[in-house]
Amino acid sequence: MSDPGNRRDDRRVARVIVADDQSMVREGIVLVLGLLPGIEVVGAARDGEEAVALTAELAPDVVLMDLRMPRCDGVEATRKIRAEHPGTEVVVLTTYADDDSLFPALRAGARGYLTKDAGGEEIGRAVHDVLDGRAGLAPSVQRRLLEKLMVEPERSGGPVGDPPGGRPRRQPVTLPDGLTEREAEVLVLVADGLSNQEIGARLSISTATVKTHINNLFAKAGVRDRVQAVRYAYHHGLVAPPGEAIT
Repeated sequence: MSDPGNRRDDRRVARVIVADDQSMVREGIVLVLGLLPGIEVVGAARDGEEAVALTAELAPDVVLMDLRMPRCDGVEATRKIRAEHPGTEVVVLTTYADDDSLFPALRAGARGYLTKDAGGEEIGRAVHDVLDGRAGLAPSVQRRLLEKLMVEPERSGGPVGDPPGGRPRRQPVTLPDGLTEREAEVLVLVADGLSNQEIGARLSISTATVKTHINNLFAKAGVRDRVQAVRYAYHHGLVAPPGEAIT
């Protein structure tokens, strides 16, 4: 049930600002978003400084943020927006998916990260995902993020998800939390960064069936989004950490 004190409702149109320094790209994104149900573009910014100013003026639900812009880049603009306007989420939409672009943006407070080859439906889904409290990440970004998390030591020592001593987990004898073989198979493909359509093609099942399996495994695993699901897969040994092989 939606919080009555929250102005975002499941049925409410998401109000979006687009920030990109290239006019043709910016106008193209605005045009694409204008065709999507459930999204209203309320402003467009030519750089990060203008994005921050428009956010203060218009209080959008989401800012779609390019990273490399003059005056104030997307990372700094994201940091300012999240600090000064916590009711506004940021989804990065950029050409770059390298570590030097991805992780600073996420640390600055971006809840979503897409590359500019994303289609309109994927952008719209990311917008609504972040408004629902989920991560709006491209599949390739999800995998890269989880690989990074697996090798970064926790404060208590050892890689994230590993047992004490830093030894990676291996394939369990029985599947955790009552997952079926098919659900585990889908989870492994999610961890490989495949989209629902690609998983369906790989397993020769419909996209609707893939969605059903994902919903079921999310419920059983107690996870809310794909990032948490991939981390769950690493933690339970369904997917080997980078550089390791499951035995």
